Amino acid sequence: MTVWIAVVATGLGCYALKLAGLVAPRRVLADPRVRRFSELVPVALLTALVAVQTLAHGRAVVLDGPRLAGLAAAVISLLLRAPFLIVLLAAAVVTAGLRAFGL
Repeated sequence: MTVWIAVVATGLGCYALKLAGLVAPRRVLADPRVRRFSELVPVALLTALVAVQTLAHGRAVVLDGPRLAGLAAAVISLLLRAPFLIVLLAAAVVTAGLRAFGL
């Protein structure tokens, strides 16, 4: 039962956050600091997600060679301005290839 309470509370929190964005006054949203913050938050959250998925296993930090190589392939693909699907495929192929060879 406590899981459902957490799910409902999280859903309500997400709804309230979206509603707050819709009812925020224009003068608040026009502030350059708020604009800059709203531009940088998604980048920071995505970076944190990538770091956790690449370097963590449970609660431990693990330097897994194939994962790091896949991340490097993704970064190189992004630097070459490849489409997002190609970036994902490059990371997956490199990671899977190294794991297939037992590295």
